[in-house]
Amino acid sequence: MQILLVEDDHALAKALQQALQKQSHTVNEVGSGEAALHIINVETPDIVILDLGLPDMDGIDVLKNVRKKHPDLPILVLTARAQLDDRIIGLDSGADDYLAKPFEMTELFARLRVLERRLSTSHSAEIRVANVCIDTNHNSVTLDEKELELSRKEYMLLKSLMENAGRIQTRNTLESRLYSWDEEVASNALEVHIHHLRKKLGSDFIKTIRGVGYKVN
Repeated sequence: MQILLVEDDHALAKALQQALQKQSHTVNEVGSGEAALHIINVETPDIVILDLGLPDMDGIDVLKNVRKKHPDLPILVLTARAQLDDRIIGLDSGADDYLAKPFEMTELFARLRVLERRLSTSHSAEIRVANVCIDTNHNSVTLDEKELELSRKEYMLLKSLMENAGRIQTRNTLESRLYSWDEEVASNALEVHIHHLRKKLGSDFIKTIRGVGYKVN
């Protein structure tokens, strides 16, 4: 899943980025409202984590602007404004969820899993296609009830395909979910990951749609 993190506290942003990457998310971060609006309009992420205390504009204004063009984009607000009225304003302005600082990382992960399930064709913590099952709570994969050992990128790729079962995922879409802006991507990296997954899952599990991308049925 591709997450855009909008947070002007650089140390906190880096800590969050690293923690979320360990949960097999692709995270890009910006530190201003204007940058966030530009990125969302040019390269819309799967989910936005938005801090309200931004240096150039109030996060509520960012939220309202995003909602005009992207009414269905999941947005999780992070803020030090913990008063009830502040939470109500945030939710009424279009936030899908609201997490007050300081917070536990485990709670952030759990709330993101809820938002992620809204985007998926699966609506539970388990994503099952044929004899392959992903447990998103534990980031594990089983084949015929036996756990598989996958690299982080292999897991991320398989999860993106399985949570969109029946939908074709283009090469660009898959690469954007596997790699953040600061990662170098080899020209054949995606094909290498697909090859490794097919060796572990069987050659027919992931279908190639020539000239378009990949899918699982």
